[in-house]
Amino acid sequence: MISWNICGVDIAPGEKKQVILEPNVPGYEMPATIICGSEPGKTIIITAGIHRGEYPGVAAVIRIAAEIDPAQVSGRILLVHYVNTSEFWETSADKDDWNLNANFPGNPEGDIGDKIADYFVREVYPQADFIIDLHSGGQMEPLTTCLFFPENAGVREVSMEAARATDIPYLIASAADKGLYSYGASKGIPALLLERGHSGACREEWIQEYERDICLLLDYFEMYAYERKGHVCEKTIYNRSIYLTAEEKGLWYPTVTEGMKIECGQLLGCIKDYFGNLLREYHAKADGTVFYYTSALAIKPQTPLVAYGLDEYVQK
Repeated sequence: MISWNICGVDIAPGEKKQVILEPNVPGYEMPATIICGSEPGKTIIITAGIHRGEYPGVAAVIRIAAEIDPAQVSGRILLVHYVNTSEFWETSADKDDWNLNANFPGNPEGDIGDKIADYFVREVYPQADFIIDLHSGGQMEPLTTCLFFPENAGVREVSMEAARATDIPYLIASAADKGLYSYGASKGIPALLLERGHSGACREEWIQEYERDICLLLDYFEMYAYERKGHVCEKTIYNRSIYLTAEEKGLWYPTVTEGMKIECGQLLGCIKDYFGNLLREYHAKADGTVFYYTSALAIKPQTPLVAYGLDEYVQK
């Protein structure tokens, strides 16, 4: 095993370093832990905190980074504790979210988001064998535990087989080609985007479950031994999903909950005006399972309302 240089940091075999990465933006700091194992193996990138208010993944990455013994690692691990430093400290639900994922692949001469995305593309992607990106439902987005894997043929099977190692029940094929994990996948890097927790909360059980997912994946890649306690859950793979968005401004009244089984034609919710007059009803287009929905009352056009996977395209 030889020493490793990533993001300008040199690290020797069997060593672990806590560092602050500066992604070509003066004063911008991303806390990270870099681990160079004592034996050869894969290079895994683990990220959290792309979006504001998605805390369980951040807490899990911080905890697992502290716990991993580099002497027991085969391969190399970069753990970025939270990527979106600009919004990590923002807690106001009134402020519009900055969707850093929309900036990929980035631009070294662009705005802050462009520069951060470009930093990952140039400094991180060339060394990555696999990307694990941890998310949660937003502050007004109740969500059932699920993950997204890229559907493009070059990385689909590798990503999906790794997903089977997690303790997450719903595996969702995604055609997205932007975002930290999905742009990497479009360039041939197998990747997963995991979703646990929601509503701006950071419950201990979600943190522990994310720790388990990370350990299960590192064990799957034969990088870090993990003694499993119990079996992982059964998996349902959704190869097609519907992401319903609002067609008008109004007040949203959902009739679904996260994880709910729905039938074709079932009412998913409705939008009314300020006086309670019905503007539009939204019905399921097929049988399926609700992954997440918007719980906010005030809705603007194009706001995501409900995301659900279609049973017709299920794969076990």
